[in-house]
Order: sequence, then structure tokens, then C-alpha cells
Amino acid sequence: MKLIELHILQSFPVSCLNRDDVGSPKSAVFGGVTRARLSSQSLKRAVRLLARSESTAFQGIRSRFLLEPFTRALIAVGVDKPTADEKAKLICDAFSKVDAKKPDQVTTAVYLSPGEIQQIATAVAAGKEPKRAIQKVDRLDAADIALFGRMVANDATLNVEGAAMFSHALSTHAASNEIDFFSSVDDLKGDAEDAGAGMIGTLEFNSATYYRYAAINLVQFADENNLGKLTPEQRAIILKDFIRATLIAVPGARQNSMNAATLPFEVLGIRKDKGQPLQLANAFESPVKANGKGLQAASLAAMKAHLESLEKTWGSLGDKLWLTEIGLDSFLNQLLAGDV
Repeated sequence: MKLIELHILQSFPVSCLNRDDVGSPKSAVFGGVTRARLSSQSLKRAVRLLARSESTAFQGIRSRFLLEPFTRALIAVGVDKPTADEKAKLICDAFSKVDAKKPDQVTTAVYLSPGEIQQIATAVAAGKEPKRAIQKVDRLDAADIALFGRMVANDATLNVEGAAMFSHALSTHAASNEIDFFSSVDDLKGDAEDAGAGMIGTLEFNSATYYRYAAINLVQFADENNLGKLTPEQRAIILKDFIRATLIAVPGARQNSMNAATLPFEVLGIRKDKGQPLQLANAFESPVKANGKGLQAASLAAMKAHLESLEKTWGSLGDKLWLTEIGLDSFLNQLLAGDV
């Protein structure tokens, strides 16, 4: 397996970047102590949204509202409205059944690209059966589908094996949630009335230094079912945008009330021509301590020591690049200097 791996260290101040079902910051036990956690799902969505805003190659659409896009695409290639409505339902049935209670939706969200929708509509308008029309289409405008994958329960042949791998981010140290008591002032309450707030409440938050891991299977990325029809140069441009988004994107929960947007303080990039994905999370199995000097330096030292120990036992883990030593542009260029 030919891989690019990203080992990211990043600190966030007061925040609730990823909430559970009761609105509390997510957590997990690792090394016998509770850690702050950011789910891989929240990280991937943040990356996908940022990449889409900055690159035309990331245009995937994941939605249950598929009837309207297919109807619009059919009309655009000359199908009359009643026929377009009928054929759009048949196309959607090939992906996921139309919801009986919500006829403008299908029962399961499906990940498609605008180009895929257009190609399917064109083929169906030309007389091809929907189940055949959806089989052989390009998704060259949806690098996000190539990277994050797709599962279609109705037809396994439409599944796409994602080339990207994300871990749940864990704090490098023990972390616990704290309570923020807040009050809201009523601007129109007169002085003669009671002095109480218009509303009071509590929110949970934490602050933490995280280790997060992402990897890209370059062989899978260049597979014919993914972006194999693009040139290596085109794929390199897409991967540069993706890696940049992976480093910069921050989950969006409570960003208005607890804005915690930061950048990583260090990133280790590894390029390997063979082998398996390998996290360095065990560097923090014994939680790091600040000892009056902060958690960043201790986290970085622990990761470097663990990396050195692994390579002493198992041999080189690949070609290594440190972001702070060479800067972002050089970091990206060198990671992508080989065939992708």
C-alpha cells in the first residue's frame, strides 16, 4: 500500500467542537484516563466543506433530495416535465427507494457528483434503462467521493472504496469537561422591574491538545473506479487541496459562542511506498503532563520519542517531513513529489 500519512498535533482553547447527544463535548477513555475526543465524522465533514469551498474538484452531493436534481437534469437535456418526473423516480429507485411519506426524498442519503447526475440524465433521456445508466459514469468532479467513499445499499456495484482514512482525534493528556454558566440580558426590561436575566443556562466545554491522524491510500486514489482517469499532475493538485484542508479545517460546533479556530503547531508527514497505515497514538497512552511548561512541547516530545522507538524496533516508517522545518508549500510539494 502506497501511503501519505499525516500526524497532526493541535491545541484548542475553550471549545465544544464536537457534541454528543446531550450537547456535551465528546470524550473517550484511553490509557486508563478520560480524553477529549473529536470524531472522525466531524473532522471529515469539516475537511469536505472547506475543500469544496476552495476547489472545483470537490463537488460531491450527499442528500436524500435526489428527485429534484435528476428532474432538472432531465429537463435540461430535452425531456418534458411529466416524463422527467417519472424517469427521475425510476433513477432514484435504482439508488434508494422513494420515501412513501416524503415523496420529494429517497429513504437513504446518496453521495453523487453533479457530473454523475448529468451523465445519468443524458443516458436515460437517450433511452437507456436507469439501472444500466447509473453503472458506467465518471465522477471526476467529486474527489470527495474518491477520498471518503460511498455505499449504496440498493446496488453494491455502485460502492466506492474511499482512499482516505481518518482517526478519532484524542487529547494527548487527561481532560475533563467544565461548565460554563451564562445569562442573557433582556434589553427592553425596565429598571423598575426585577434585576434578573432574561435567560440563564449552562453549557459544557473543554480545552485540549489533540493528536489526530489521517492517511491517503495513493493506489486506491488512482484506481480506475476513483480518479484513475486523471493525470498524476491533476491528482497531485487535488491531493494538495485535500491535505491543506485536512490541516486547516476545524469542526464547526459552537464557533459563534466558543470560537476556537487554531492551526496545528506541528505536523509530521510520512510518505511510504509500501506497508500499512500506522498511527502514533500510543505515544500518548501514558498521558503527557504540562509540568508548568504547557502541553504542546510535551506532546511533541512524546511523539518524537515514540517514533524513534518504533523505528529502532521495526525499521524506517517512511520518508519523513516536519511542517515547521520547511513550511507548508514545501511540505506539500515534497509529499506529492512522487507518483500519485
